[in-house]
Amino acid sequence: MSDASYRDAIFSTPLDRVARFSFDERVVACFPDMIRRSVPGYGQILGMLGLIAARHLRHGARVYDLGCSLGATGLALAGTLSPAAFRYIGVDLSPAMVARARETLTEECPDHAMEVIEGDIRTLEYAPAGMIVLNFTLQFLAPEDRDAVIQRLYQALEPGGVLVLSEKVKAADEQENAWLVERYHDFKRANGYSEMEISQKRTALENVLIPDTLEGHHERLARAGFARIHTWFQFLNFASLIAFKDCR
Repeated sequence: MSDASYRDAIFSTPLDRVARFSFDERVVACFPDMIRRSVPGYGQILGMLGLIAARHLRHGARVYDLGCSLGATGLALAGTLSPAAFRYIGVDLSPAMVARARETLTEECPDHAMEVIEGDIRTLEYAPAGMIVLNFTLQFLAPEDRDAVIQRLYQALEPGGVLVLSEKVKAADEQENAWLVERYHDFKRANGYSEMEISQKRTALENVLIPDTLEGHHERLARAGFARIHTWFQFLNFASLIAFKDCR
């Protein structure tokens, strides 16, 4: 397997027409660089997943990673937990992502039970799980599909199980939201993205990535039945929540 990862330059040249963003082979090739330079706090979120699992995951339970991309959550868990501690199931719609994730996890975690499948998280048949991770995935689903997905994930979790939901969020107050977006663009500039790249990617993601408010996420999780919900991380307009299913 080639572990080559390239610098994200997808939007570095002027485009007559900016196509809708998709997780194709070009994105796969530069994805580690793209997410490092585009998602504030991504490394910190990954680093905590193993610690969260060590604290809350029943020994030997399944962990679903929905919208798994290149399997970074699986790598994070394997770096903390023993092979017997969990069974990882990554799910992604992108064939290119699935192929690369399988290669990476097979090479990096040969002793762990790691499976990556191509599938739609809206229709997937879930087995009982101790932990479900949605890292920057729900935001790419149509808003009208999100409640049903979270409800299905609640049903799939074992009593005492946890859902970790990381998302780009928007503030309800327009002035606050504008400030967060402006500082996010500063973050991207500081990481080497040009004004053209920032503008063209924003256009490509329009009506593809549709963020909710943090309050909206809390309300959706509560409607699904989660007993406790905490926002445990936030960096600008990127946040991660943990929701606990009651042990009853």
